[in-house]
Amino acid sequence: MIKIAEYHDEGRQLQGIRLPLPFLLLPLLFGLFTSCNSGSETGKLSGSIDTLQKKEYANPYTTNDQSPMDIGYFPQDYPVLKMNGTTDSGGLLARVIYSRPQKKGRVIFGSSPRTLCQYGKEWRLGANESSEIEFFKDVMINNKKIIKGRYVIYCIPYPEKWSIILNTNLFTWGLHMDKTKDIFNIDVPTSLQSPSLEDFTMVFEPADNGANLIMAWDNVKAILPIKTNL
Repeated sequence: MIKIAEYHDEGRQLQGIRLPLPFLLLPLLFGLFTSCNSGSETGKLSGSIDTLQKKEYANPYTTNDQSPMDIGYFPQDYPVLKMNGTTDSGGLLARVIYSRPQKKGRVIFGSSPRTLCQYGKEWRLGANESSEIEFFKDVMINNKKIIKGRYVIYCIPYPEKWSIILNTNLFTWGLHMDKTKDIFNIDVPTSLQSPSLEDFTMVFEPADNGANLIMAWDNVKAILPIKTNL
């Protein structure tokens, strides 16, 4: 028990009130609880505020090229095999280097001059620099021997076929062909494909005694057969 007070009033002595100790501690405990609880809430609020300023910067090295360059090999996994040391250049047959234009809602093939690839007109089989194909060993195409080396490859499209041409006028931008340097020409049939392709694509696929070069864009596909049995 704690004695609260003892005082005199007008000559009269009053005895102090005696209260139990736990009863006296209640206000103190309540004040401490309220203060801690308020602090924790404040902590929660302050912790939920993200003070970091997120800034996004444009890549200053990004180019405006809408037709990115691509390289296709045969065998297709040759780069991985080479890095793993499981093959050497002796197993490499060919590669193609080209840029990949995109359709973007345009009419690709047709007779109108407004089409991107007009029938009967030369097309570089890609965009930007002339597309190139390199053979790492002598090959046969349509029973004609093609000496290993690097060539420009371009095309003249028609409704039912593509004329595929190899040329030695390397390192040219666009398609400024010197026809006197054409070394080979073959007509290959076209076929329809579905779904249509947004990006022009050239890729090698395995074939008997060699590989096929698949050339496809929009809903049209052509195949150039390449043989290794000379």
